[in-house]
Amino acid sequence: MNMEIKMNIKIYADGADLNHISELANDKVISGFTTNPTLMRQAGIENYEMFAHKAIEIVAPRPISLEVFSDEFIEMKTQALKIASWGENVYVKIPITNTKGESSLPLVADLTKSGVKVNVTAIFTNKQIDDTATALAGTSGSNISVFAGRIADAGTDPSQYVERAVNCAQQVGNCEVIWASPREVLNVVQADQLGCHIITVTPDLLKKLVNLGKDLDVFSLDTVKMFYNDASAAGYTI
Repeated sequence: MNMEIKMNIKIYADGADLNHISELANDKVISGFTTNPTLMRQAGIENYEMFAHKAIEIVAPRPISLEVFSDEFIEMKTQALKIASWGENVYVKIPITNTKGESSLPLVADLTKSGVKVNVTAIFTNKQIDDTATALAGTSGSNISVFAGRIADAGTDPSQYVERAVNCAQQVGNCEVIWASPREVLNVVQADQLGCHIITVTPDLLKKLVNLGKDLDVFSLDTVKMFYNDASAAGYTI
């Protein structure tokens, strides 16, 4: 990432590979970490609690979000309280609904009152944003994760949703908005311009951040050189 470009947005690394997390824990560009059950499964994690304790220790004191995985709210609460007890830097990810489409926000409100730092995730709509802000009233620290990348995958500009969430977070207090599931480096610039507090970045996208602010003439020439070098290496002839 070009450090000459001044931005207010914080970069959170999204993943579940402990070796990569360890590397990024020494990177000053990374302000926090997030993960989820899908990423953990992809990384071959078999013991949730063992992974979580190692990750929390590695990244401390920077924040890390760990997600519940039950589909029943009573068990979800038990998991959330246990996860929250593992460290002061822990945010507990609660999906906006369960798989039946039932709202998780009563649980979010309950956990918020108990002092748990909650990251409400998989948010896609204005109603979900507004209702989440209400549930987070009195929070000691929370996140509203707008899945901007997936909203864009549906052919809809996510900016309006992120902007709405930022306004709601300001009214809540102690609340930050996450631009989740970004697809390209441009999303970092867009999120920053909207006043979004955090953007999650996968390892693949993190590699591309070195291009942020790159001179386009230089970028063009580098691309031409890449085509030429690959054709030469392949030994193509006509």
